[in-house]
This record gives sequence, C-alpha cells and structure tokens, in this order.
Amino acid sequence: METRDMLWSGWGDPAKAAPLPEPMVGLLRDLLGVRPAEEPPAVLTGVRVAEPRLSGDDLAALAAAVGDGNVRVEAEARIRHTRGKSTSDLLRIRAGDAADAPDAVVLPGTHDEVLAVLEACAGRRIAVVPFGGGTSVVGGLAPEGVDAFVALDLRRMDGLTELDEVSRTAVLQPGLRAPAAEALLNERGYTLGHFPQSYEWASIGGFAAARSSGQASAGYGRFDDMVVGLTVATPEGTLDLGRAPKSAAGPDLRQLVLGSEGALGVITSVRVRVHPVPAERAYEGWRFASFDQGAAALRRLAQDGPLPAVLRLSDETETMVGLADPSAIGGGSSAAGALAVLGFEGAPAHVADRRAGAARVLREAGGEPLGAGPGEKWEHGRFNAPYLRDSLLDVGAFVETLETAAFWSGVPALYEAVRQALIGTLSGAGTPPLVMCHISHVYPTGASLYFTVVSAQGEDPVEHWAAAKRAACDAIVAAGGTISHHHGVGTDHRDWYAREIGPLGAAVLRAVKDRVDPAGILNPGVLLPPAERK
Repeated sequence: METRDMLWSGWGDPAKAAPLPEPMVGLLRDLLGVRPAEEPPAVLTGVRVAEPRLSGDDLAALAAAVGDGNVRVEAEARIRHTRGKSTSDLLRIRAGDAADAPDAVVLPGTHDEVLAVLEACAGRRIAVVPFGGGTSVVGGLAPEGVDAFVALDLRRMDGLTELDEVSRTAVLQPGLRAPAAEALLNERGYTLGHFPQSYEWASIGGFAAARSSGQASAGYGRFDDMVVGLTVATPEGTLDLGRAPKSAAGPDLRQLVLGSEGALGVITSVRVRVHPVPAERAYEGWRFASFDQGAAALRRLAQDGPLPAVLRLSDETETMVGLADPSAIGGGSSAAGALAVLGFEGAPAHVADRRAGAARVLREAGGEPLGAGPGEKWEHGRFNAPYLRDSLLDVGAFVETLETAAFWSGVPALYEAVRQALIGTLSGAGTPPLVMCHISHVYPTGASLYFTVVSAQGEDPVEHWAAAKRAACDAIVAAGGTISHHHGVGTDHRDWYAREIGPLGAAVLRAVKDRVDPAGILNPGVLLPPAERK
C-alpha cells in the first residue's frame, strides 16, 4: 500500500493546517508579545544539503542488500528524513538548516534485507537510524558522532502478516502506519486500540521502539503492554522474542527491546494483542473546581474503578485556553476550573454500566457533569494540536511540549516544580510564557503529566527553549519523576536518563549494546553517548 510523506517542514497533511483567525493572533501579540518572523520559511527547493559522504562502493553495497531502486540519495528524500518533529526541529528546517540530513535513505522490504543492510553498514562503519513515521520529538533521528549515516525507512514493510483470532493477537510489520494497521484490523472485526496524538503518521515499529502510550491507555494499556512478541534484526543476528504471553524463563528480553529507540536493533515485526471493535463509544466532560480536586477524582477511578477507556484532566490554564478542543483554541471552556474528559468503549450495556459507576465516583469527588459536548469536541479534534502548532509557528509563537510521570503522592510537587522551572526560565529571558498541563494516562499507583508551553519565539528560539527544557528536566529529576513517560529518550533526554538509571544501569545498557552492536552503528547517541571509536 502507498505510504504518504509528511509535510517536510511541519506536521502531517499540509491541507489540514489552517491559518489562525486574526483575533487569536491579536491575543497572542497582546498577551505574549508574539511577533511574526521577519523572514518567511524556506521552501523545499531552497534547502541545501551537503553531498553524501558515502562512496560508490558504499552505495553499491547498500543497493546489493535492498535493490537499486531502494537506495535514494536525492536531496528531497534526504531532507524529508532530516531530524524529527519537535518544535526545535521544525524551526531549524524552516530556516533551511538540513545539517543533520542522512547521507542516503535505504528502504528494505524484508527482515533479511534489514540484516543485509546492517551487515554492510557495520563493516563500513556507516551509522543506521531506523525511520518509521518520522514523528520523534526528542532527537531520536539525528545521530551523534558519526562520519556518515543512512535513514533506514521501513515503509515497504507494511503488512498484517498474521491474525490469530483464537489468541486475539496480530503480527504487524514495523513500517505499517497506525491508520493502515487499524483499517486492516477493522476489516477483520478487531482494533488495536492505540491512538496517540501522532496516530495519523506514526508507525507500529515506532510505537514499540519508543514505548508509546495512546489516548485510550486506561482501557487498552500502553503499547508496550500490548506487545507479546518481537522480531529484531541486529548487526550480530536475529532476536526472536516472545513464545507465550508471560514467562518465568529468566528476564523478559522483550522489555529490553521495547523503548530501545533503534539503539539495540531494528524491530522487523511485532506481535500484539487485539480486541473486538467496540459496538459503542461514548465521550463526556466533567468539571472540577481545581486541578488538585480533579486529580484526586482520577486517582479514585484508577485505583478503585470503574475505569473508562479514556481519562484526561486539564489544569485550570489549559481549561481556560480551551486546549482540550484545539479546533476552538482561544475560545476557552464553558466550564471554569479543571475539565475532565472521559471515554467509554464496549458493548452498550458495558458502556452504560461503566458510565453510571464513574459518575457516582466523580460526583462524590466534587465533579459536575457537563454532558457529552466537551468529550465529543475533544474526540473530534484530538489529532489537531500538531497542526495548530504549525499555524502558531507561522505567526511567530513558540509552542512545545514535554511530559513526565510520577507516583500519585509525588504528582502535586512534580507538577509545581516543572511549572515553576518553565515559567522562571522563560520569563527570565524576557518572554512571558503560557504554561498548561494535563493528565492523560493513569495507573493505580500514579499518573503522567503533559505540559504545553506557548511563548514568543524571541531572537534565538531554539536556544531559548533549550535553556527552559534543561531547567524542566532538572526539576523532573529533583522531584522524583521519570524523564519521559511516552516521548522517549532520544538524544534530548539522554543525560537525565543516565541520572535516572544511575551509573551501573548505564553500564549494563552499554554492555548489551556492545554485544549486539559492536561497531556502534545503531542510532549512535540515542539512549547512550556515542561510543569511542575503536
């Protein structure tokens, strides 16, 4: 099946990026000092990339592995595989900076072809960066300390190769985009139930490699919860992992690969659990007087039930701005305080029972029902926020996100520490920020916090944000949170990840990498600093 490319200088489908209405532009100008950039963004034909650093022999070896037509060195292909989709990535590419472009784009079609590419690259010390949907926002697609690298685009590996209806599992290839995977499963009456904000463009392999968490995680679990088997190609051979749903046969190596972000191997197939397509989906909104009150209500549902499939809570600022409904951003919510969105899925009787049970808990916790409207608006626009970011960048606003998680007892302090770090750093640079937050993933023992920051771009927006991000990451570690709940580590979070797992943990991870990737070609700099060349 055909795989579309994302907008090279922004998010997704260019046709979906609508300009901001003038009242919103005026509000940004008055409140945050936002001013349009003096120079228009670069056009694709105006972006210059360096000549590939691969020799004719290198290209011939790659072509021998995947076929002549599946090695691309033209400028456009390389630009489209440059970095990911963080705001800093977009600002650099919109300025015409393609300094991190791969030297070639290689498109394998089978597991054996991936092995052949890795063998060729290991012998020639060419770094390899697996590329699925290109949606990384943590520096996961820009290796460090390399002489040359290729983007290993897995789009040709895009099939549903097995559906076990007795076990309710499916085997999916890594380059399969999420909507295509869902469509293939829906045709057989099943759903994966995984709908992160990157859903329209992200790939199955990327979900596994980054431990993705979808918006219905309360009902279906995170992607790493869904995975029961993996096939992985490494420079040293193949790993086939997962003979049964659970096992006591030693440490579970599936968990070593999940979240490894291409640094330990290339995922070439994933066996996941699937569910029957729900007969009914229902969404609704609830109001709480404060974020703290709403968080306490979510904790009760997470710990004692009944748990909806979707459970989200916006803080007072995010509720006021209206970010839960990106199509109407700036209009605010009809409810003050903190807005919760709940979604229920399943048979009609199951949905009705869960809604009634959740309503009893939320009323006892101080919640006020707002009906279906807020939940349906969120569901209708839940993939729109990245497009909104592009529109905000066009008028000179800076928008970025970061996320973390903690145990319930630590959530209040973590929330306040990160907010103050962002506000203090960005205000100190002379740009008053708007800092918003929501809880979007809950567990019996804790929850995630997802922050959105809006400010003026300033003279050097990339460094402006880098300083704020460093302060926020320091605050996360100091407050006892994890450096990432679902965006991953990449290169952006690497130093704080090392602090989180400690020197011995980092040494264990390095030992594994040295065994499966002795030449150090797999996504160098991601998870761990690049190894010294031997």
